[in-house]
Amino acid sequence: MRRTRLARAALATAVLSVPAAGLIAVPTGAASAAALAGGPTTRVAQEVNAWKASKAPSFNQQVAAYVKRLEGVPYSYGGTTPAGFDCSGLTLYVYRHFHKNLARTADAQFRQFKRISKSHALPGDLVFFHDSSDPGSYVYHVGVYEGGQYMVDAPHSGTTVSWQSFAWAGNTVTFGTISH
Repeated sequence: MRRTRLARAALATAVLSVPAAGLIAVPTGAASAAALAGGPTTRVAQEVNAWKASKAPSFNQQVAAYVKRLEGVPYSYGGTTPAGFDCSGLTLYVYRHFHKNLARTADAQFRQFKRISKSHALPGDLVFFHDSSDPGSYVYHVGVYEGGQYMVDAPHSGTTVSWQSFAWAGNTVTFGTISH
């Protein structure tokens, strides 16, 4: 008898400790047809769907993750495919994967992007390398920003797409975005 009461008390405690958002209502009648069609039938269902949608990775997060998958691809001057990339060919390819059309050269990509400070840059934005400390000067190189002092780029002949620091460039680096 005592075990039965303890088991019931434990079950009641477990049931009461489940968050309300975790409960599933089974609709009947017309509401059931809406549920089978995939439409939300309650406010809780709408809130759960909104929460799930908010957990989707941002454009920038997707770019930063995708470019890492291309590490190890050889550098190829003029390359724009996984057979070989140059710096702007890599950024062109990655952004095109997410249906964003970029210009072909690093300098043209720089002019296409909105300039932002490093403190506002997010992984997935671009890092531009200028031939002087003048932020309006010619851009000769580009990489995908990964946070901190790091990027993924296609550096030069004899190398592969890789994750590396850009700290060596000092004050000749600027950042650009098309997403925020």
